[in-house]
Amino acid sequence: MTDKPNALITGITGMVGSHLADYLIDNTDWNIHGMCRWRSPLDNLGQLVDRINNKDRVFLIYGDLNDFGSLYNVIEKVSPDYVFHLAAQSYPQVSFDAPVDTLETNILGTARLLQCMEKLKKDAVIHVCSSSEVFGRVPKKLTPINEDVPFHPASPYAISKVGTDLLGRYYAQAYGMTIVTTRMFTHTGPRRGDVFAESTFAKQIALIEAEKIPPIIKVGNLDSLRTWCDVRDAVRAYYMLVTINPIPGEYYNIGGTWQCTIREMLDYLIALSPSKDVIKIEVDPERLRPIDADLQIPDCSKFTEHTGWKPEISFEQTMQDLLDYWRERINRGENFLSR
Repeated sequence: MTDKPNALITGITGMVGSHLADYLIDNTDWNIHGMCRWRSPLDNLGQLVDRINNKDRVFLIYGDLNDFGSLYNVIEKVSPDYVFHLAAQSYPQVSFDAPVDTLETNILGTARLLQCMEKLKKDAVIHVCSSSEVFGRVPKKLTPINEDVPFHPASPYAISKVGTDLLGRYYAQAYGMTIVTTRMFTHTGPRRGDVFAESTFAKQIALIEAEKIPPIIKVGNLDSLRTWCDVRDAVRAYYMLVTINPIPGEYYNIGGTWQCTIREMLDYLIALSPSKDVIKIEVDPERLRPIDADLQIPDCSKFTEHTGWKPEISFEQTMQDLLDYWRERINRGENFLSR
């Protein structure tokens, strides 16, 4: 290990964490320490395995947001200059079935992490990842959504991210820590988990093309309006967040510029498939949320004015790359749950 800056990514094995690690490898000289649980799947880190094995700038360290001692050990060992706190129970639908676990992991887990940073007096720039879900069901008159729109969370997951959001600002104000918080709107691309709408649609289309399942795509609510951003643009935003004059306690909405409903996104994915003429759509009641955030339209001007960031990857490219990601996995002979 060298005296280069140390970045800690909690949740490095997820879609965003793994893409962030890729970005930092390509665009910095930092050492990258990824916190994961011992049971975390490493599929998203395949491109980094050689570096991890050779201890070449990428290091895995085991820790759990629900275990204070393990977090203390992680912070003490890594001594980070930058912290990207991405780890979470991140699936809104699951939060309806496991609300207490979601609240425990996302709120108290964040509190434990920040408490460790404060107790160890680590002078780092910390990114706390909240979510656009904190805004929930926003009246049309309040769109596009700026940072001052009231929170109206529509799931236990969203409630947990309200707590995460407030904790980041509290620790910044109370202890003088350099913490900045983001509310990222819908972001997707390769490695997106198959529990999320656009990714399960892409997976189902790829399975239909491979004749693994009947030509029926199971869906939930298709009427929700979303603003789409590519995950690779998102991680570039996170890098700019911590390196361009980070202001302690600030918070930013970040998102794409392409707006369409879930139905229109699905129609576009289907249009990319040679099987488009035979594919049918069927509503699956198990995919419906009790309440849904339905007008996710961000005003990102505060972040753009501060950093100069803007999305670069088109909606069309993102969807094509997501569909190709699932095609590649299925062509390798991998098997998947029907979800």
